[in-house]
Amino acid sequence: MRSVRNVNAHQPVNLFGGIEAGGTKFVLMVATDPEHIFARSSIPAREPAVTIPEMIRFFTQAQEHLGSLCAIGVASFGPVDLNPRSPHYGCITTTPKVAWSNFNWFEQFQKALGLPLKVDTDVNCAALGERKWGNAQGLDNFIYLTVGTGIGGGAMVGGTVYHGQSHLEMGHMRVPHDRQQDPFPGVCPYHGDCLEGLASGPALEHRWGTKPADLPPKHPAWELEADYLALALVNLIYTLSPQRILLGGGVMKQVHLFDLLRDRIMRLLGGYHLPSSMDSFLLPPGLGDESGVLGAIALAQQTHAYAEQGGDDENPPLFQK
Repeated sequence: MRSVRNVNAHQPVNLFGGIEAGGTKFVLMVATDPEHIFARSSIPAREPAVTIPEMIRFFTQAQEHLGSLCAIGVASFGPVDLNPRSPHYGCITTTPKVAWSNFNWFEQFQKALGLPLKVDTDVNCAALGERKWGNAQGLDNFIYLTVGTGIGGGAMVGGTVYHGQSHLEMGHMRVPHDRQQDPFPGVCPYHGDCLEGLASGPALEHRWGTKPADLPPKHPAWELEADYLALALVNLIYTLSPQRILLGGGVMKQVHLFDLLRDRIMRLLGGYHLPSSMDSFLLPPGLGDESGVLGAIALAQQTHAYAEQGGDDENPPLFQK
């Protein structure tokens, strides 16, 4: 148990658990908001037989030290089954991580802890966290896009995280690929040169033979990266008409990319449907690297509020505000 501090016994507080389940690590947290984090830990993403007991141990010990949790939210890498009426709810589906593919860890985890548990994608949860505490406060329509090991996006539409038949897969949209300018075939195992295949962190590394963090700001990699991302963002602007776009993930730590993108987006929009101010329209996440796990806390709070209002735990709504 790491980073644990006691809750004031004279001030009753509703405590919530959050899990950000990533491809390389799982971030675990007990908190009420970004200013009140009572326990936090990070564990490697190994096979379920190792990772799940470690997560159960963290939350069991947290409750012993801090008191009972009201609910736990999970911000998961995907693809993941998000239909709460499905027998496979919470299962990660077509993942290269064979041990996790269609493994019903959700059932095992909930049985061990006996707590309400709600699952959404990592980017959807990041959008929830940013709307509640970050750079999307007060907005009902915005996009959160992460550009890192993969590319994924979540959209808040009318104050609700948008789900369709499944969750959104913004990273797999097709963007124009000039093979004379850029002969790189892409790294996506499904599509080759989709957005993720051309502009993710692994795509940058495979194309240029260097980790993105080691490429200097004036390297031609960033001009090409901005081209691909701007094409995708303009498509999203015209499709969803967001009030703001937040860009997170490891690649976007190259802060010079924001100005490159603002310039290209303006040119691609061609004077049609222009945001009032590009400086406030395209921003990094206000919660930084904590958007996902804090969004999981926000998801847990939603789940608890729904139950407190008399919601049916056995037949929950597909979508929540």
